[in-house]
Amino acid sequence: MRITTRGRYALRASLALAKLEKEGGPVSINCLSEQENISSVFLEQIFFKLRKAGLVSSVRGPGGGFRFARQLDQISVKEILDAAGEDLDISYCDKHELECNRIGECFSHQILVGAHELIKKYFEGISVAAIVEAAAETIPEKA
Repeated sequence: MRITTRGRYALRASLALAKLEKEGGPVSINCLSEQENISSVFLEQIFFKLRKAGLVSSVRGPGGGFRFARQLDQISVKEILDAAGEDLDISYCDKHELECNRIGECFSHQILVGAHELIKKYFEGISVAAIVEAAAETIPEKA
C-alpha cells in the first residue's frame, strides 16, 4: 500500500475545506490552494474526483466554491482516498490467487489479507468530523 501525493493532498484539502466551511459558505479552490500551499490546477483535478464521488458539491459564480455534500461525520477518510484514486490494497505476492497452487496453505497470504482488512477498517472508521474535532482540541488557532 502506498498513498500518493494526490491522496495526501485530497485528504489535506478536504480537511481544510471542513475547517473553512464552518466559517461560512462555499470555499474556493484558490482559497484552499493558498491555505494548503497546493497547486490550484492540481486541486481542481482532485475536487473533480471528489465531486464525481458525491463527497462535495460545487457552487458557481462569485462567492462560489466547494462544500461537502454530506455531513462530516458521514464521510470517512477511506471515501476521500478512494475518490482520489488511491489503492489501499496491500501487495500480496507475485502470483494472483487464480494462478497460485499454494493459496490454501499460504500463511503469508492470510496474514496480508488480514492486514488489508485492518487498514481498510481503520480508514473507514475515521470521519472528517472526528479529525476536525481532534484538531480543534490539539492545534491552537492562528491569531
